[in-house]
Amino acid sequence: MEAPVSTSTEHLGRTGNRGGSADRPLSLTAPSGIDRAAHHRLDEAWLAAAWSHPTTRVFVVSGGQVLIDDLPDGGTGIVMTPAFEAPPTETHRYFLGTDEDGVRYFALQKDALPGRMDQSARPAGLREAGLLLSPRDAGLMVHAVALENWQRLHRFCSRCGERTVVAAAGHVRRCPACGAEHYPRTDPAVIMLVTDEEDRALLGRQVHWPEGRFSTLAGFVEPGESIEHAVVREVWEEAGVRIGSVGYVASQPWPFPSSLMLGFTARATSTEIAVDGEELHEARWFSREELRAAFASGEVLPPSGISIAARLVEQWYGEPLPQG
Repeated sequence: MEAPVSTSTEHLGRTGNRGGSADRPLSLTAPSGIDRAAHHRLDEAWLAAAWSHPTTRVFVVSGGQVLIDDLPDGGTGIVMTPAFEAPPTETHRYFLGTDEDGVRYFALQKDALPGRMDQSARPAGLREAGLLLSPRDAGLMVHAVALENWQRLHRFCSRCGERTVVAAAGHVRRCPACGAEHYPRTDPAVIMLVTDEEDRALLGRQVHWPEGRFSTLAGFVEPGESIEHAVVREVWEEAGVRIGSVGYVASQPWPFPSSLMLGFTARATSTEIAVDGEELHEARWFSREELRAAFASGEVLPPSGISIAARLVEQWYGEPLPQG
């Protein structure tokens, strides 16, 4: 029988702000300064004028990657060009929004990234680029990658099977046969830092991960399920641990290919572990001292620094995690 769920956040003071990391923007979520300007997506005349404007900036997205380059100020940026220098494309041109200076931004979906004479420019996916780019460029890239992933995977009408066409500047696919409209999908997933009464953290290693890589538990929300119950169910199914209170922390876009990660803390009411062997290969309780020693010896590798998993662990751990 499923345990009742409490949505209390009373334990966040112990696990959620020890190192002051809560004051730092979560990767891929910092305000980008971009107005998505959705009201322009159906205005073909406005889009055509925006595309031809000399200040408009365009970049190519392909297979979840863009070209990035080193900037004179020491930072890293997406390689963008004026629209008149952009590679030609018939339909896969996505309007991403405007900035406070009125600059319009578009992404072009192509089968391959363009070649560059500049040897410092390089292709990068979000896992690398998200930690390097400015909030503006990271926000633009997340938007573009999410649209590209959806466009590539949803080319046919789910009602009649006809091939659909791109509309609304990349944010809708329409079926010319039955008239159905299809919109980008987002799959909600819960990710949680579970602690017990001794304030130990439950971390697990997925079956396909490299040896030593541990992170928080996570899973998709099922149809007809609240996100709090998804936390309870996933922890029980994967690790055999019962959950009492659940507290929401933050969300993070994660277009690999279409997830929205919903971060939680959760308090365990049992500690005996029984991994499912399908999702998790191993799970362990760690005190801070035990995890620190495991990091130092190389026995445990931390979660990816760009992910909300790293932030959840870091807030409990009380200091930045080592780079793994």
